[in-house]
Amino acid sequence: MKLDERLKNVGVIGAAGKMGSGIVLLLAQEMAQLKILNPDEGYYLYAVDVSEKALDGLMDYLKVQATKAAEKNCVVLRELYKERADLIENWDIIAQFTQDMLSVVRFGTDLSAAKNAHMIFEAVVEDLNVKDKILSRLNRICSPETFYFTNTSSIPIHVIDEKVGLGGRIIGFHFYNPPAVQKLAELISAKNTKEELVALSHEIAERLRKKIIHSNDVAGFIGNGHFMRDILHAMDEVKKLSNTFSRIDAIYAMNRISQDFLIRPMGIFQLIDYVGVDVCQLIMKVMTRYIPGVTLECELINRMVEKKVMGGQYADGNQKDGFLKYEKNRPSGVYNIDKGDYVPFDFQGWTKKVDDRLGTLPEAGLSWRKLLTDPNKEEKLKVYFSNLKKMNTLGAQLAKGYLKRSKEIGKNLVEDGVAQNAEDVNSVLINGFYHLYGPINDYIN
Repeated sequence: MKLDERLKNVGVIGAAGKMGSGIVLLLAQEMAQLKILNPDEGYYLYAVDVSEKALDGLMDYLKVQATKAAEKNCVVLRELYKERADLIENWDIIAQFTQDMLSVVRFGTDLSAAKNAHMIFEAVVEDLNVKDKILSRLNRICSPETFYFTNTSSIPIHVIDEKVGLGGRIIGFHFYNPPAVQKLAELISAKNTKEELVALSHEIAERLRKKIIHSNDVAGFIGNGHFMRDILHAMDEVKKLSNTFSRIDAIYAMNRISQDFLIRPMGIFQLIDYVGVDVCQLIMKVMTRYIPGVTLECELINRMVEKKVMGGQYADGNQKDGFLKYEKNRPSGVYNIDKGDYVPFDFQGWTKKVDDRLGTLPEAGLSWRKLLTDPNKEEKLKVYFSNLKKMNTLGAQLAKGYLKRSKEIGKNLVEDGVAQNAEDVNSVLINGFYHLYGPINDYIN
């Protein structure tokens, strides 16, 4: 069955979640365009979630995003609607596309709503038992020709396939958050994944304008294979710093090192909060279970989950408090796990003292945001890290140690057969995590 035929009936499970909503949006836009070109054909996107309230929120989200997409692509849509003499003004076209996009979506809370789907995208919680329960039921009620795309970011595909009994009809299609914006998708196939499904996945990625990086079927894959170990390095440094810093000071220091000194879009603790403290814990458990000889354990993350301080985002996209407290989505304090409250940043007090002990940056004013679109980015990065290499402040030492460990993690992913080459590791971190540079580089060694 060709892709255009499969796109007539598609299901998204976990549709109202952070990842699922973005996947629904991408697919709905593509299916709406097919509907415009083929007005006599039926196109159905089954958006399934356990919460009716969440599905109402998904409807509102799709309305807003459909309008924005139509405004942005009005010239393209005018060509698609060229046979519609009644659509004259831009606002006519925008309103019609919004209506057409929403008309392909069917909302429901029962999995049976997706029984006719030719393709199913699963975006539920990172828990094998939950995925097994859902996919096993779908396997019983859907066609034996249905293909499954799991958004798992850590569970090996062969494990899901064998547990559910899909016979190679499932593939890992790991969108990065948020799916509607991020260009990267990790593609993970098992040994028995059907070749037709692999080829179809590449075609879908092209339609959805995603850059595909292949990861081998090893728990955590490339992205989380690096990220989880990056977290553990930061946690180890927090422990070491606790000899001369308080834990709160050390968390603030390592968050600043990983953001400002390494010129990343977020500090490591901010990124943990963004992904979700509990999600990071789940991923570490999965990797520990399925990678022989590997134990990824973080006492501080475990304690945060026990305290139910999880991070993540609210339905409107605003950041929830985690290791850090947020005001207007910007870090404003550090969680004191012993007392159960937040210590606000004080740039005339304790945070200034930590900054003074870290020392100055190699070059003031050189930020991730400024370099992101700078045509001379690479040359400026070389100069920056060359200067960092010569410095002996505490901040420079921590940053150099972080860079060396990050490179070591990346090289190990290649040596262990998770990634095919260093370029793929770098590409995942650059495209999926918005880093300015990949971890496998020669900036300081």
